[in-house]
This record gives sequence, C-alpha cells and structure tokens, in this order.
Amino acid sequence: MTLGAAADLIADATTRGRAVPAFNVITLEQVEAVVGGAEDARTPVLLQISQNAIGFRTGFAPLLSACRELAAESSVAIGIHLDHIEDDVLAQAIIDRGPELGVGSLMFDRATLPYAENVALTGRIATAAHTAGLWAEGELGEVGGKDGAHAPGVRTDPAEAAAFVHETGVDLLAVAVGSSHAMTERAAVLDLDLITRLDGAVPVPLVLHGSSGVPDRMLSEAVDAGIRKVNIGTALGIVGTDRLRRELAERPQAVDPRSYLRGVRSATRDEVARLAAVVG
Repeated sequence: MTLGAAADLIADATTRGRAVPAFNVITLEQVEAVVGGAEDARTPVLLQISQNAIGFRTGFAPLLSACRELAAESSVAIGIHLDHIEDDVLAQAIIDRGPELGVGSLMFDRATLPYAENVALTGRIATAAHTAGLWAEGELGEVGGKDGAHAPGVRTDPAEAAAFVHETGVDLLAVAVGSSHAMTERAAVLDLDLITRLDGAVPVPLVLHGSSGVPDRMLSEAVDAGIRKVNIGTALGIVGTDRLRRELAERPQAVDPRSYLRGVRSATRDEVARLAAVVG
C-alpha cells in the first residue's frame, strides 16, 4: 500500500459520510501502534506530528521518515500530516522536504493573531504548500486548552469562516465548536448545530481538534453533522501511560525497555483501532 494523502483519504471518507481519524504521534512505538490499529480496524488514518512533538525530537526528519516507511508497508492507506505548526520558517522547511518525507498536508495555526494577520500568514503558507503539492489546513476561532493560549468558549462564526477560506485558499479548516485540547476526561459538549451550519457555509472539509475529550457518541454525531477529519492525541497518551504504570509495577526490576514497551504499544494499538472504528 502506498502512502495516502489527506486529499484522497478525506474524499473517500466524505463519500461514506464518515471522517478520517488523525492520530498525533511522538514516539516510534506510537507510530507502530497507530499503523497497527488502523490495520486492525481496516480504516485509513493520518499520522500527525505537531510542532511540539518536533521540539521534543532531534528535528523533524527522523520521525517523519519512520512514519513514511511504516505507512508505505501498511495494508491500509496511511497519510502523514503536520499539526499546529506556528513557526513560518519551520513550515517552509517542512514544505521544502515534504514530498521526500512523505508529507501530504500540514496545518498552519496562527488563530491567536488578529484576523487580518492570521489570513495573511496562513494564505502565504497555503500558497507555498500548494506549490509543493501539499494540502494546507488553517484554524479560525480558538480551540481551547492549548497551553493556555486559546480561550475556552470561543466559537467559529460561519460567515467569517467562509471568508477566511476564500481569502487564504486553505483546503481544510479547523473549527472551534466546543472541544478543548489536552482533556483527560471525555466531558466536552460539542455544538452540533454550529457544525451543521459551518458545513453548509464552508466549501472545504471541517476538522475537529481536541477530540480526546469528546465522548464516542458525540464524536460520531459530529461526523454526521459534517466533521471530516478528527484529531486525536491525548487519548493515546492516557492509554499508553496507564499501561506503562502497570507494566513497571509488575516488573520493578525491569531495565530492558522492550519488556514494558510491548504492552504500551499493544494497549495504544487497541485504542487506535477502537477510535478509528468510531470515527471512520
């Protein structure tokens, strides 16, 4: 199976009335778990690497290369997406090497800036991405919970969203509809009516961020209302960390990482498969 692209994966999901699950990864074990879970669910997914994840690694190329190689060997279509890139220099560097590293799309996020500045910067990155054959995602309305920089309760206005897409040329739009990043409890309540209105007003697929805090049933309802890409990150960290605590408690003398990371990878894979079935 060759690498997929967000454009193809989302087009296929849209024809089925579903969404593409997009899982944020930081470690090689998480990459392996996402690919394995996607195969278990027989559902195409996106592997996502955020700017924060890149900051944790030594540059962006090693992890992206691992994603490319594992995706290329997968029995289902797997795409590679860069998430929440805020640095325009980093965004351009990724765009320049995107085709080589298997990247099909990236999100450029300057939603905390005034509208006109967000439009100008996002539009410039979207143009550069298109020149390299990549899709670009932007954000309007601030999704809560991201390092305190975004205010919970902010919502995306449909008319402004339509204008933003027209002015920037983005291919995907992340919208603020009630979810929040980094939630460890699944208690978020989405504005399903707003999602429906945004879907009717905006000519590109809608993206839901902060999905780890949304209950399964509401995630499915959000997809029914028009969400076509669902970002999931914290949920994998919760499952993996819980399993790691258990593994280390059961093996207090363990020193070989393989002895406890196998269980972490397996638990993460199961959660990926479960969530992929809910969304995709």
